Amino acid sequence: MSTATAALLEQLDLERLDRDLFRGVSPDEGRPRVFGGQVAAQSLVAAVRTVEGRMVHSLHSYFLRPGDPKVPIIYEVDRIRDGRTFATRRVVAVQNGEAIFNMAASFQIEEEGFEHHVEMPEVPPPESVPSNAERIRQAREHADHPIFRWLSKLDRPIVIHDTDPIDPVHPTVRTGPHRVWFKSDGGLPDDPILHRCVLTYASDMTLLGASLAQHGLTWFDPTLQVASLDHAIWFHR
Repeated sequence: MSTATAALLEQLDLERLDRDLFRGVSPDEGRPRVFGGQVAAQSLVAAVRTVEGRMVHSLHSYFLRPGDPKVPIIYEVDRIRDGRTFATRRVVAVQNGEAIFNMAASFQIEEEGFEHHVEMPEVPPPESVPSNAERIRQAREHADHPIFRWLSKLDRPIVIHDTDPIDPVHPTVRTGPHRVWFKSDGGLPDDPILHRCVLTYASDMTLLGASLAQHGLTWFDPTLQVASLDHAIWFHR
C-alpha cells in the first residue's frame, strides 16, 4: 500500500463525536478547497457507521458550498428509515455552522435477484496507456503550467489510465463516452464497504474532465472555474 493510499484510509477513519455525529479532516495538499470525492467518501463512511447488516447500493448528493481544507468537517447523520430490507440515511457535512454537502444513501440486505450485464467495451488494457500522472509529467515538458507543477508533486491514492487520453496542453473536442481504468495505489483491506467508500472518493476524479472534453477544453484552462455540483452513484455487483 502506498503512502497516499494509507493517508486516504486514515482520512476515512472518522472520529465519532456522538451517536450520529462524526468529524473528519482534510489532507494538506495545497488545495484552495476540499476535494469533492473526499467529502462524498467521508459522508458515506459516516452513514455506514450507523447501519448494520446492509450494504450501500446507491447515493445521491449535492455540493452546496466549497469546503475549507484547513477546517474540520462535521458530519451529521439522520436515520431516515430502518426497514426489514432497506435503510436510508441522510448526511449533512457542516463547516463553520453551514452545510457544504448533502447526501442521501440507501442500504439493502444482500439477497438474490435478477442479474444482467452490459458487454465489456473494446478498450486498450491499462498497461498499454500511460497513467494520468505520467501524462502530467509529459505535459510539463511542453508547458510548465503551475497546475502541472502542483499535480506532478501530488501523491495520489488512485491510479488512473485514460483509454483515450486528452492532450492537456492542446485539447480537441471529444464526443462519446469517457472510459478509464482506475485502481487504488496498492491493496486495500478486505472490506467491501470500505471498497465502496474508496470508489466514491475516486468517482469524482474524472467527471469534470469528461464534461469539458465535449467542448475541447480541460480544467487546466485558466479562464475556467470548475466544481462539482451534484453526484450520484449506483453500486452494481
